[in-house]
Amino acid sequence: MDLQSGNDTMINSRKFAVLTALALCVFAAPAGAQTVSRLPLPSGTTPIVSAVTVPPGYTTYYISGTPAGPMPSGQWGDTTEQTNDSLTKLEAVLKQLGLGFGDVVKATVFLVADPANGNKINFPAMNAEWSKRFGTAAQPNKPARSTVQVGLATPGALVEIEMIAVKKQ
Repeated sequence: MDLQSGNDTMINSRKFAVLTALALCVFAAPAGAQTVSRLPLPSGTTPIVSAVTVPPGYTTYYISGTPAGPMPSGQWGDTTEQTNDSLTKLEAVLKQLGLGFGDVVKATVFLVADPANGNKINFPAMNAEWSKRFGTAAQPNKPARSTVQVGLATPGALVEIEMIAVKKQ
């Protein structure tokens, strides 16, 4: 191999390396711009989604189950009042973390049978209160959510909610 062909090979190798690096930058740029995606339920009218996908580059926050507490009167409220209380407490925790309800990607709601509702869980009351905070014009993001009937450790509590939220790093 003569000196000229060796130089040509080196130049071509450098060009290839530069072009490869540029291509990687172009294709990697959209990955950094990825956002959380939410798969709506077929009906589209509920305050939750079927699934949420979180791309790389997000910090995940696991927020402990937060039960409602007694109302200012000292009495435990109904499912509506307790859902509001639990969500208000969770909103304060999210705020301390620099987050809001729009950052929530998954929630689990634990409901106790309500004596005032024929000893059945009052899912519609919980869902109505939930809908004031998720899937609204002011806060359109909806999390994936499960709701289960349980017996809670806190006497008098009808509602406890835990959440998972994410924030771009």
